[in-house]
Amino acid sequence: MNSFRKLYTVLLFISGLLVSGIASAADLQGPYRSSLFGVAAEGYDVVSYFKDSKAVEGTSGHSVKWQDVEWLFSSAANKQAFSDNPEKFAPQYGGYCAYAVAIGATASIDPEAWKIVDGKLYLNYSKGVQNTWEQNISGYIKSANGHWPNIRKSL
Repeated sequence: MNSFRKLYTVLLFISGLLVSGIASAADLQGPYRSSLFGVAAEGYDVVSYFKDSKAVEGTSGHSVKWQDVEWLFSSAANKQAFSDNPEKFAPQYGGYCAYAVAIGATASIDPEAWKIVDGKLYLNYSKGVQNTWEQNISGYIKSANGHWPNIRKSL
């Protein structure tokens, strides 16, 4: 990605933060981010990222409450897998954008912008932001890991 395009992507991301607000009141329920509808991961099945290697929408017929947030699943089997070990499947950084946390902020996510790294799920604000994040995954994860404890305390 050339320098101009990378800068444009970062500026677009930051403008999105300013327009949408860094974190809305609905985002701040408990340690995990929830959408305006009160569900984690924008209603997507976090187990499907691991089992199906794709983003799959969950349904209210397969839901579970964990960490004060409702999690939706596409099947009873995925709901059970999550219930048995939620920490294995829950996204990093409370479900906020991994890139945003790496730069010391929070932002919503696009459930189609995701990646599993070392057995952990990372979500991003958009596919464009994800492309930037993928340029230095280990560096951004290290930075986010440093920022997350303080961000989490402030939520």
